Amino acid sequence: MRGYRFDFRSYRRRFLQPLITSHGVWHTREGIIIYLGNCGWGEIAPISWFGSETLEQALDFCRQLPAEVTEEMIFSVPDSLPACQFGFESALTEMKRWRNQEDFNPSLTSSPLPPAPCPSASLLPSGEAALNQWKRLWKQGYRTFKWKIGVDAIAKELQIFDLLTQNIPSTAKLRLDANGGLSYEEAQRWLQICDDIPANIEFIEQPLPVGEFSAMLELSNSFQTAIALDESVATLPQLEKCWEQGWRGIFVIKPGIAGSPTRLRQFCQENQIDAVFSSVFETEIGRQAALQLAAELSSQNRAIGFGINYFL
Repeated sequence: MRGYRFDFRSYRRRFLQPLITSHGVWHTREGIIIYLGNCGWGEIAPISWFGSETLEQALDFCRQLPAEVTEEMIFSVPDSLPACQFGFESALTEMKRWRNQEDFNPSLTSSPLPPAPCPSASLLPSGEAALNQWKRLWKQGYRTFKWKIGVDAIAKELQIFDLLTQNIPSTAKLRLDANGGLSYEEAQRWLQICDDIPANIEFIEQPLPVGEFSAMLELSNSFQTAIALDESVATLPQLEKCWEQGWRGIFVIKPGIAGSPTRLRQFCQENQIDAVFSSVFETEIGRQAALQLAAELSSQNRAIGFGINYFL
């Protein structure tokens, strides 16, 4: 089987402003850029606290590979290394887009064209900073915003939320992302408030921790405001498991850590899931590969979650 020349380099990018979530404060984005053949670029951008492998595990995997890798090796990357699966398959796809060769496999991509533009949601800073930031983003054309909750005391966040919903235009959509940081009682309170206000709350994202799937399923059936799973479906095996357990709500998919793009595409197409594709703060290399999947598989009425430029 033919081999392709392989090389890789790690990178570090400091955020222009820290990203604050219920998981903590994130200051620096680290990852790996891989090079395949003579024109295939891919990116490995793990987020271990979100469910992927660690950066060191990804580096160890790259270090043990030979100077030439085969397609068999690429499609044999284990599920325990989902960011590596994405990076290597994306690099292979990119290489085959650019090379005019007999073994081109059209199943790797639906189109050699760049991804079509999709409306994007913009991530607001946490806390009171969101009250001013949305105005600048609105002027830039964003109409869907995501705001982190579960970061501060719920009473304080509800005060900010009240001001935010009073000020943003009625045509705007707002997503609330808890990153699994709420208690069941807090999630009930947020959902009830969202049900009762006239603002356009699109969904609350991952209100409870990953291990509380049954409780989130119960909440989704008890309130009008939609719930989206995120950390619970970080990787393709998790996504498949939640589908098998009966989740038919919204799935937030981060292609950069979900795993094999080939298998992810097949699952989404076979099951017609309600998907929102989202960034992992990757570089332009990983971003383009992720946007290609988003352009193919996104729900038409859902903005993708790639409005994060001002963080990097």
